[in-house]
Amino acid sequence: MKIDILERGGYKAAKRIKTIIEDKLARLDKYFEDEANAKVVLIKVAKQEKLEITITCKGMLFRCEVVSDNMYNNIDYALPKLEKQIVRENEKKKDKKKGKNLVEFPFEFLEEQPEELPAIYKTKTFDLDPMLVDDARFAIERLGHDFFAFLNAESGRINILYKRKDGKFGLIDLKY
Repeated sequence: MKIDILERGGYKAAKRIKTIIEDKLARLDKYFEDEANAKVVLIKVAKQEKLEITITCKGMLFRCEVVSDNMYNNIDYALPKLEKQIVRENEKKKDKKKGKNLVEFPFEFLEEQPEELPAIYKTKTFDLDPMLVDDARFAIERLGHDFFAFLNAESGRINILYKRKDGKFGLIDLKY
């Protein structure tokens, strides 16, 4: 497994904690047939420490986020969560290969009508004018929206700028 460890928010990771993370994530290799990539982010948030782990392999994404007073505890809490996600996904794949239905209902439940999806009640169409990311940020503030789609003048691609719960902004750069 390829592991990238990033430090943010002023967190400085000791070599020992990096070694522990690499050793414990290496134990998850047994679940992956192909090479998996893990991105580990260590963050100092106020008086607490946050650990974010994202593992990708063949289009599958496994993610876990833990906050506590101690990064060592975060590792111990996060890895079982990730392992549970991976095991659950592997079981789904095995059941699919065997042709099993994951959920089988007795005949009387089949008489119920499936729940209808809500209808699209409004459609908007607008032209994408090229603009800079800062201009899109100001547009979000002016409009009072949580997100804004625009054509990035620098890259020429469609981007989505969104406002996070912490008040900061995130940018989604679509590749097509």
